[in-house]
Amino acid sequence: MEPVRPAFVPDPSLSREAMEALQDEIATAAVFDDDLTFDPGDVTVDRDGDQRSLVDAEPPVIAGVDQAFLGDDRAVSAAVALRAGEVIDEATAVAETEIPYIPGLLSFREGNAVLAALQSLSVTPDLTVIDGSGRIHFRQAGLATHVGVTLDRPTVGVAKNLLCGTPREPLPDRLPEGARIAIKSDADVTAPDGTVIGYAYQSRQYDRGSTSINPLYVSPGHRISAETAVDVVERTCDGYKLPEPTRLADALADKAKADFE
Repeated sequence: MEPVRPAFVPDPSLSREAMEALQDEIATAAVFDDDLTFDPGDVTVDRDGDQRSLVDAEPPVIAGVDQAFLGDDRAVSAAVALRAGEVIDEATAVAETEIPYIPGLLSFREGNAVLAALQSLSVTPDLTVIDGSGRIHFRQAGLATHVGVTLDRPTVGVAKNLLCGTPREPLPDRLPEGARIAIKSDADVTAPDGTVIGYAYQSRQYDRGSTSINPLYVSPGHRISAETAVDVVERTCDGYKLPEPTRLADALADKAKADFE
């Protein structure tokens, strides 16, 4: 996968103002509606499930991407590609981070490692799930959107914390498993007020007790809607909190980090 829009490849040498201006351009180029080459209903990580559509199409390839860090100056990105729950390829890449973590500018710190890992795959994913935000971002251009628009491939962002936006209703201390609460844009987001930019999604919850599992924050990256993005994440969680593609990528990133250390 080579960048379709090379002008959007993250350049950490830019000034903060230039980075934010580029994010505005990326958000303008992003498509937050479904433009997929597969039926989202065919997405699963169940190896024993019926993976064939009525036209006997190949199941979609779903990739997961996650990062680990070697000190403060290198990011290790891991990409794992699955078809019908089976790992069919995986790759890792290391890139200099060059800039510190700045809220809203994560893609300029980690994006080149992500792109390098995805480009090292021997298959082209039909959809990539990235550990990070997509449209839930101040300028609607989080890591998943930046990568998706650069490659012009469908992407979803799955974050563990809410960067911006306002839940449509207050999030309870213990959200039941399977619950979804829309995240709307507000004054901190460039989208029109009230736009649904993603969802808080409770992928897993303990059956009882006072300890609670926090929800995931799912948002469209590129060429997918907010509603379909959370549908896909739900279909790939497989009993874990994280979607299986990013859960496996997280483990691979940790292994790669240990190999590099």
